[in-house]
Amino acid sequence: MGPVATPRLHMQTLFRFDDAGLIDGTREPDAVHGPVFWIARGRNECVWAVRRDVPKRVQRELQRLAGDELPVADFQAPPVHARRYRALIGGEVAAGPAFHFPHSFPEPTGVVLANDVGRLLPHFPDWRADEVDGRTPIATVERDERAIGVCCSARKSPLAAEAGLETAPAFRGHGLAARVTSAWALAVRSSGRIPLYSTSWDNVASLAVARKLGLTMYASAWSLNDAKSRQPVGQQG
Repeated sequence: MGPVATPRLHMQTLFRFDDAGLIDGTREPDAVHGPVFWIARGRNECVWAVRRDVPKRVQRELQRLAGDELPVADFQAPPVHARRYRALIGGEVAAGPAFHFPHSFPEPTGVVLANDVGRLLPHFPDWRADEVDGRTPIATVERDERAIGVCCSARKSPLAAEAGLETAPAFRGHGLAARVTSAWALAVRSSGRIPLYSTSWDNVASLAVARKLGLTMYASAWSLNDAKSRQPVGQQG
């Protein structure tokens, strides 16, 4: 059995850290600042991280409180100190499960790995040519040589990659999401990385994809986000 998904691997795949172990941005082609505070709890491990611009006094208190958190069996339960975290730094809560893929699953048919942004743009106009390399592998289902379903690496580290999934509105409900996600995961494994899949508790469609693929929940993440969280690194709030 190869390496397995853990809360720590999930954290290291999502974020870059400075020398002090503080969040220095996300692992995306266009890195953003990321959450003010983030914590993930699995059955055997609990990990957390604080963004580098949080005042030192608040950093220390967040880390002290997080040290009380324990691994959990009920992934939907909030962190023990959820109210204290919010009282310290405010912000909006985001929470959801993290999944790992089965050791083996069949290769889907009708899926291609894309490297031409021109085939993505008709239905996904936000794509840019300069982000393609950072998003690989990019698994697509196409119609008339245009991608209608896409799964790519939303974030990527040397050890793992996190799935980013989108289906063109006119083609939803036809099982495309599961097909491209399965192909993406196989391609990620072929690259020597571990494929990871996470979502929010209220994303019904994404949770349905996880069920259809037989993914196994291994952790739950909880974070606090402010107005700066989605700003590009280098941009001031």
